[in-house]
Amino acid sequence: MVTTAPRLAEKYEKEVRPALTESLGRTNPHSLPKIEKIVVSMGLGSAISDKKNLEDALSALTEITGQKPMACKARKSVANFKLRQGMTIGAKVTLRGPRMYEFLDRLISLVLPRVRDFRGLSDKAFDGNGNYSLGLSEVLVFPELNPDKYTRRQGMNIAICITGGSNDDSRVLLQQFGFPFQRPETDDAS
Repeated sequence: MVTTAPRLAEKYEKEVRPALTESLGRTNPHSLPKIEKIVVSMGLGSAISDKKNLEDALSALTEITGQKPMACKARKSVANFKLRQGMTIGAKVTLRGPRMYEFLDRLISLVLPRVRDFRGLSDKAFDGNGNYSLGLSEVLVFPELNPDKYTRRQGMNIAICITGGSNDDSRVLLQQFGFPFQRPETDDAS
């Protein structure tokens, strides 16, 4: 069985890394920013009252990422939310290596163009350490999900963890990968 490297992994080695070396002015390849992992998570507050929502969300995460999600449990009891300690209220998947690059490729080329009224990603969603986060309000933008099976509307969070430690370096890396960031608006009306 011959396996090929994901398209974005090859792009990183052949195009992105040399471009980063040139634009950032660094010769040490270990000082260049690199995507370490992607964490895909869902909050499932509605699973408190209906366990079917939990099963649907876990199934959707499995289909989207190709990996079994981990259920996240409540740490504290909150009476106002009818929440007890130990109840499952979320799910997450951590992607690394080839699966991470495959997921990122599908996100950039298939999923984001399918988002309704999409005008680009915010370039201000960095956390100060170079990690980038985005949210999707609807998981049905992923083409692998059957809309007849997943009728309930569910959102998800995607956190891209990048080594390097600087927001500017991470922004350059994601732009090289083809992330559709919003362009700054200019006043051409004058």
